[in-house]
Parts: sequence; structure tokens; C-alpha cells
Amino acid sequence: MKRSEVGGENRSIPATTYEPDNRTKGCDSTSCLQTRPATKPLSSHRFKLSLLSLTVLLSALVPALTRAEQTPLLPTAQNVLPEAPGRSSAIQSTDQLPTGSITGIVLDIRQGLVADARITLIPQAGLEERVITSDSDGSFTFTNVPPGTYKVKISSPGLETLLTSDIQIRGGERHELPSIALPVAANAADVTVTVTQQQLAEEQINAEIKQRVLGVFPNFYTSFIWNAAPLSPRQKFKLAIRSTTDPIAFATTSIIAGEEQARGKYKGYGDGAEGFGKRYGAAYGDIFIGRIIGSAILPTLFRQDPRYFYRGSGTVPSRAFYAIRSAFICRGNNGRWQPNYSHVLGNFAAGGISNLYRPDEDRGARLAIDNALLHTAGNAVANLVREFVLRGVTSKVPDYANGKDEAAPKNRP
Repeated sequence: MKRSEVGGENRSIPATTYEPDNRTKGCDSTSCLQTRPATKPLSSHRFKLSLLSLTVLLSALVPALTRAEQTPLLPTAQNVLPEAPGRSSAIQSTDQLPTGSITGIVLDIRQGLVADARITLIPQAGLEERVITSDSDGSFTFTNVPPGTYKVKISSPGLETLLTSDIQIRGGERHELPSIALPVAANAADVTVTVTQQQLAEEQINAEIKQRVLGVFPNFYTSFIWNAAPLSPRQKFKLAIRSTTDPIAFATTSIIAGEEQARGKYKGYGDGAEGFGKRYGAAYGDIFIGRIIGSAILPTLFRQDPRYFYRGSGTVPSRAFYAIRSAFICRGNNGRWQPNYSHVLGNFAAGGISNLYRPDEDRGARLAIDNALLHTAGNAVANLVREFVLRGVTSKVPDYANGKDEAAPKNRP
């Protein structure tokens, strides 16, 4: 018990009793300060209990929260619903592929540029049609084209409407449509013309047989259109015959025969006009037989394209490597690259057949092998010239025909 003086009297106040304010109104400041510390032990004890309880609570909550963050979320109903068969997977695989493009140029029947032509890209299914107009130079480009199958419809007032056959676009591919002249529409009525792959190829080779180096020497077997349409068997023979019957082919044969006679090669043919004639016939036979077998017969059997496809892009070493290996690798009718059986076997076949009209002392397996290796090496050298020289000096090459675009698919060299 402690004693305190209030109003001059002595009173006893329990040490553990807390007096509310209404009971101590009469106390002075000194007595009040003396009575309040008596409550401190109880307050301190409650504070320690509260702090301990909070610590225990936090120690229980923190691990639980940590485990909740580390535990993956359960799949929702949307995630576990089954996908429609063959639909979601197809869309996902298409979205992951890079988009391509379709370009072309619109001409009239007189090879004039057609501006403001209406170009419609028609997808096979699932996508909306896209419509653009040709530029002042007749050119047009559809960009960001997803992989798939499309048709292109070209129309212009007063001209027939063109509808292409199916165009297959792979991821990242840049597809170039050949320039096809639109005839004047009969009675100004709309007429739809469906163009097949064979018609596209026909248009392309008709342009290729006009290609001449310096306007003189034929450059028929170089396609400056990278994605040119594959040739039919008839078109392969047409190109081979046109190449071997060109006036320059006969002039070249005369030079070869004259050079052989001047060096005394194939002495069994003799000298003079008769010897020149025999050498001329043998040299032309090598050219004709080699071209027909290596560029028409075997490409038809093996379904291969006999042309050289100008690349025109990439580093110099990569282009040189592509040109050299094109003597041994060619493009198939399916667009894929494969061993060039046509040219290599054609060279050996032509070399073997040449034994039939060579002098007896010059016949043998060595003649066939030498001719075959010589022609194969000559193809590699000619491809280098085609890749690095002839594009700038060849006439009648369309402006849009500039070889491979670097955005083309990687499965093509």
C-alpha cells in the first residue's frame, strides 16, 4: 500500500488499482503521476502477448503465401475444353509461319502498262478477299499474305478479266506473277479468262526466246523470274528446238568446225571442203543431240527444269557457289531442288553417241567421257557468266524479273 496526501488528509490507495479520471479529478499533478505507474506492468504484459501473437500469425502466413505463389494455377474450364478437330492446330501452325507476298504487272495486248486496274486476292477459304489497284507502271503487290492457296483476279474497264489458277504461297515466299496481256473485251462486256500453269509457262518461254546478249546471242535457257512456272514436255522440246535452230547456233558450229580443221583435229575427216563439212556435221550433231537429250528428253522423264534460274541476290561467294552447283543440281517440276540427272547423264549420252560419227581412230570410251566432263565443266562456267554478267547485257528482260528475293523460302538455294 502507498500513501498519498489529498486535501491534507492521508488516504491509502492500492498499488494495483487503476482509478479512472472521474475519480481522480481532485488529485494534483504529483499524486496522479504517482498512481498511474501502478498500471504499467499490466499494459506491458498485454503488449508482449499481442506482439507474440502477431509473430506466431505471421510465421504461419508467410510459408502459406510462398507456397501459393509457387503453385501453378489449375486449368480453367476454358483451358480444358477440347479443341475442334484439326482446326485450332491448323490455325496455330499457320500463325507461326512468316507471311509472303504476291506481285505482278498488268499489261494490255500491245504491252502497254495498265494503271488503276482492279486486283482482287481471292483466298481458298477462311480469309476475306483483298482488293488493290495497280500503280501507274501497272505493278501491284499484296503483302502480308498468310500461307495458303489463292487466286488473283485482274480487271480493268474495256479489257478482259483475268483469273489465275491456284497459287500456293509458302511461309515467307515472294510469288511473282508473269506479265500477261489483257485483250480488249468483246463488246466491252466482262469476260473471265482462267490462266493455267501451262499458259503461264508458255508466256514466260515466249519472252525467254526473245532474250539475247547484246541483242545478238541467244540467252534462252536463263530464267530471270525466280518462281517461273514449270515447263510441260511440249514446251521443253519447243525450247530445245528453238535453241538448236537459231541462226547463231549454225554460226557457232561453223566457228567450231573451222577451229578443229585449223588444228588438224579428227584427221580422219580429211581436209578441204569435205573435211570442213564432216567436222561441221559432227559439231552440230554434238550440239543438237546434247540439247535434245539433256534439255528435253531426260528433263521430261525425270520431271526436271532444264533452265538456269538467275539468283541475283546474296553475297558474291554464295552466288558463285549457287551458279557452279547448278551444273549438278536443278529444280524439279515440283519446285524442289534435286540432282541434275538430265544434264549430267545427257552429256554422257551425247558423248557416247558421238562415237557413231567420229573417225575410227578417235572413237572409244575416252571420247565419250572427255566430251561429257568437258560439257559439264562448260555448264558450270556458263552459269557463272549468267549469274554475274549477262543480266546487264541481255535485252528483252522484263523489268520485274530480277531473280530471287531474299524473303523467299529457305528450302530453295
